[in-house]
Amino acid sequence: MLWQTTRFQIDLSQPQVMGIVNLTPDSFSDGGSYVDPRLAIAHAERLLADGAQMLDLGAESTRPGAKPIDDAQEWARLEPVLTELLRWKVPLSVDTYRPATMARALALGVDIINDIWGLRQPGALASVAGYACGLCVMHMHGEPESMQLHPMADPALPQVAGFLRQRLQDMEAAGIDPVRIVLDPGIGFGKTVRQNFELLSDQARLLDCGRPLLLGWSRKSSLGAVTGLPVEERLVPSVVAAVLALDRGAAVVRVHDVAATVAGMKVWRAAICEN
Repeated sequence: MLWQTTRFQIDLSQPQVMGIVNLTPDSFSDGGSYVDPRLAIAHAERLLADGAQMLDLGAESTRPGAKPIDDAQEWARLEPVLTELLRWKVPLSVDTYRPATMARALALGVDIINDIWGLRQPGALASVAGYACGLCVMHMHGEPESMQLHPMADPALPQVAGFLRQRLQDMEAAGIDPVRIVLDPGIGFGKTVRQNFELLSDQARLLDCGRPLLLGWSRKSSLGAVTGLPVEERLVPSVVAAVLALDRGAAVVRVHDVAATVAGMKVWRAAICEN
């Protein structure tokens, strides 16, 4: 199955690794590490050397309890890094829910918009409809500032699947070709620990929505809840969760620790090739 983006048709018949580049001072996992554009660019280079096939840049933290910033702050963090990375000829995603940021990034030639709000903010659909960019549409219950205070009710999977199907219909009605879209069930976004793992267990059922899945388990708090490990020690749980997601049909995994994830994928692929 293909994923059409601005500059690339990405073949998702083989699993892809999306490396995370956080440009925020307050991200839950590595906030502040790459606020300097030079450090962010060097980090992006390392992620590609480690085996990432695409990069995802985020300039506003969406961790539980995160305070929003304004459009100008987000763009000031993004622009210098985007300008350099767009020269590298690799698929480049921007993690944003702001229509103004989407429009600016797409005008520069960004390949993918990755939106935690699933393009539900006023003006978001209009901002992407006139481009050929790829889109990642995520399910989120509530909003980042309060989503974990009032997580969704059980059962989670029918609600997530229903939301993703409805968004696909809405986007088709807006003239967006489904080949541009991948779907993300939104692990950790307004869901309990049990619900997150139920979504992992039953993830293959989300393939019935008809588009490829992108999963983001990397360093999430649910992994800490079941292991007792702090965020800086969640490498092994993150790799295990990524491999399990791939085994249940994910086409793309969005990760911080690219080299370790790629190594885990090699073991998984060796095993499935033998069977």
